[in-house]
Amino acid sequence: MTEHEDLEREFDHRWASAAEHKEPSARARMLAARWKDNPPAPVPFRADPGPAAPRRSSWISTAVVLGCVAALILLIGYARTRAMF
Repeated sequence: MTEHEDLEREFDHRWASAAEHKEPSARARMLAARWKDNPPAPVPFRADPGPAAPRRSSWISTAVVLGCVAALILLIGYARTRAMF
């Protein structure tokens, strides 16, 4: 017997798909029991995300990055001049 036949014998997907009654998952059963007495409130398909946070200017970010690069260049240059003497 080949491995493929052994797997087919262990669980036949065609037989399982053709079942007349399919049992719901554990989560579906839990939610059905919970919602039986207390159904959830309707929710729109895409809820309004609310007000967006104000964006800072991209110039501020650019200035910070360029300032850090300039400070690093000056620090490396200072360290090289100190190492020469």
